[in-house]
Amino acid sequence: MKTRIDPSQLDPRQRHHLLLSTVAPRPIAWVSTRSRAGINNLAPFSYFQALCGTPPYLMVSVGKRQGGPKDTLRNIQETGEFVVSLVSEALVQSMNTSAGEYLADVDEFVLADVTPVPSETISPPRVAESPVSMEVRLHHLMPLPGSDYTLVIGQVVMWHIDTEVMTAEGYVDSARLRPVSRLSHDNYVTFGDVFSLQRPRVQKSGAPDG
Repeated sequence: MKTRIDPSQLDPRQRHHLLLSTVAPRPIAWVSTRSRAGINNLAPFSYFQALCGTPPYLMVSVGKRQGGPKDTLRNIQETGEFVVSLVSEALVQSMNTSAGEYLADVDEFVLADVTPVPSETISPPRVAESPVSMEVRLHHLMPLPGSDYTLVIGQVVMWHIDTEVMTAEGYVDSARLRPVSRLSHDNYVTFGDVFSLQRPRVQKSGAPDG
């Protein structure tokens, strides 16, 4: 038996947590930005995903705070630049510290006790301790109708990857990276087992090959 749930009959908090518990686990974008005044900001977001490979686009969805844009969104609106660093198991506590609702003049790099290092092509710094960071330039901002969220679409213009988490072919090895993913409420999940499945080979006739 299945329970039928009409989202229009739920309050916003119920809808939010139902969606987050349904679409899980989700990768975490640890987003660093810099304001026009030169103040660094660092915050995690789990409405985050890759969009395409050529060119390499990704998206982060950022909500409002007390009716106005969060520091992350405001900085992106002002500068058109941000960095996405990935969160490994070793960085969980620092990531969580940076998630607080701090004032705009607070530098979360300091609070989270992580090191800002200069990016190569953009102004915001990246997290030195993160095994993988991506410098991103804004492509498009899209307010999501009927919501407090804005979809931020950006193009990756530079990767910074620790060689220890790379494969011989030049890709990131998730088993070495040990990324942490977000579930609902205050729950997270660590990296699990890896298995491989080859995509079916299909003949031009549409029949399976062999």
